[in-house]
Amino acid sequence: MISQERSCSYIVSLLLVVIIWCGWLFYTYPDSWTVIHSYWQVTVTMIFGSVIAGATSEGGGAIAFPVFTKVLHIPPADAKVFSLAIQSVGMVAASIAIIMMRAKVLWRVIVWVSLGGWVGMIIGSVFLSPLLAPAMIRMLFTIMAISLAFTLIRLSTGFRLNYLKMPEITIREIAILLTVGIVGGVISGLVGSGIDMLCFSVLVLLFRISESIATPTSVILMAINSVFGVLLHIYFFDGINTQVQAYWLAAVPVVVVGAPLGAYLCSRMHYLHIRYLLIALICIELVTSLWLLYFDRKLIIFSISTLILFLAIMISMSRARCYMRTSEQECV
Repeated sequence: MISQERSCSYIVSLLLVVIIWCGWLFYTYPDSWTVIHSYWQVTVTMIFGSVIAGATSEGGGAIAFPVFTKVLHIPPADAKVFSLAIQSVGMVAASIAIIMMRAKVLWRVIVWVSLGGWVGMIIGSVFLSPLLAPAMIRMLFTIMAISLAFTLIRLSTGFRLNYLKMPEITIREIAILLTVGIVGGVISGLVGSGIDMLCFSVLVLLFRISESIATPTSVILMAINSVFGVLLHIYFFDGINTQVQAYWLAAVPVVVVGAPLGAYLCSRMHYLHIRYLLIALICIELVTSLWLLYFDRKLIIFSISTLILFLAIMISMSRARCYMRTSEQECV
């Protein structure tokens, strides 16, 4: 049965790749090669970004945003829109692969966090994005990544997270999930990703959900919110400018392959290898931020205060005992 499900998932993923490639070739012909050649840096970036997106709790934007803003010197606003647009392809493809493989996901979590995420994305995109300086937005992403690294390091110290499902969802749990969605949506509205990382951290630190369940849940969550973010920019803002569209076209052919491949690798790799890979990537993100960004007084205060706030929340969740359960029926 399992082999049949995997075979079916491979066939569906392959059909999706063929359909998207055909559509891409039809749209870009006769300049298909020129699209790739002109923006080969974007294509190469998203080869790695799409695999990371499908295999971990970080979206493709977690690779695209720092590379775009720090290495390629693309404005954060364009990098954010690109991240959402490319994740709406790559992470949807990865989500289809996850569903076809019948990996266990927490659909009620996805629903409640997404509802909050849509509200938060509007707040981040409409109200906060014009107010924050580009350097602050770049550092906000770095701080979000550091928070995820704390979660992963905490898991590596023997933190117990063996539960296979959420506790009974009452008003309190709904309030927590909606809050996670709003905060994560605000961050995603600023940098193009973040709701997936935040949801993953809350699931494993507060609710003690198994990492193997929290990861595909966060992938599907980011896919849904990426599609919403793209629709938001198309129908309520100024659309997607031609430059971002060119970046997107250069990345689509590799992302539609890389994201499902990442989902497959996640099911085959040891969780410690994935965890250490993420921590290494986050360390690189931190070093490059400290090296490339100019830290004036405002940015220093913003960075330190935001980091303290996020880490305090993560530590509080990891020490909370309110969701410790004694029933072994809910455990691995």
